[in-house]
Amino acid sequence: MNLTGEDVQDILRIIDGMEVDRLHLRTGRFELSLCRGDDGAWTQSARTTAEPVLVDDRQVPAVQGVAAADRQTEPAREGLTGVRTPLPGAFYRAPKPGAAPFVEIGDEVTETTVVGIVETMKLMNSVYAEASGTVAEIVLGDGEFAEQGAVLMFIDPLATGVAP
Repeated sequence: MNLTGEDVQDILRIIDGMEVDRLHLRTGRFELSLCRGDDGAWTQSARTTAEPVLVDDRQVPAVQGVAAADRQTEPAREGLTGVRTPLPGAFYRAPKPGAAPFVEIGDEVTETTVVGIVETMKLMNSVYAEASGTVAEIVLGDGEFAEQGAVLMFIDPLATGVAP
């Protein structure tokens, strides 16, 4: 079972009336960090603790729209690890408009590298690589909608100088 956007909203409703500015929740399934900004709005970082899974296009769920249909016809990516979005929402490759992307094709990453953010119900959720390797392909463009579990990019775990 994954943490859903509705779960996050329920948690926010519970703590909204409390006098806390920071909350860190860790379970066997996920890790969630919430922080109240100076304006009273919440920011969030969510991370599932599942192991990365090697995928190919036959196993990748389709994202709505024409771009998703194009992605379904791409060849399989044997040996690559798919980075999936933990929640549905708009995928952003950079921390803010006009800023450099978190990662580019060819960049080396580790399990804890932030590779993008997904905006769900006005909350920004960090997306982690969850595998060490080299970014081989970026599937979704900046600002594109991603269903929960959609593959955002692929990492080649063999093409890396990163120590295991």
